[in-house]
Amino acid sequence: MRPKKCRRIWHDPDITYFKPAGIRKRFLKEINLALDEFEAIRLKDYECLDQNSASEQMGISQPTFHRLLESARKKVADALVEGKALRIGGGSYRIVCDAESGEYVVWNWGKRGRYRRGNIR
Repeated sequence: MRPKKCRRIWHDPDITYFKPAGIRKRFLKEINLALDEFEAIRLKDYECLDQNSASEQMGISQPTFHRLLESARKKVADALVEGKALRIGGGSYRIVCDAESGEYVVWNWGKRGRYRRGNIR
């Protein structure tokens, strides 16, 4: 199996958990949306970028971006239709700061990576 290519993520969500109203958390099944899946949805559906531009921003190929987006949309749809909680996060990431733009970049290095969180704002 080939190792995963690094995925750049320019937006770390402030809100990382959604659940249906009126149902206690302990009674809910939970779906995990990885940060790279969140970023794919943000770029394509929120920022309205085409798949080629979005894949370039993430540093991955367009077919990989498409698979990532389909996986993310399936998870979100499952949470909405089945009334499950949605947790955003997970994986091993290394954050690299970009002093010129004032933003940070999250690189996914797979399970062997180390976790550091930072921001230069």
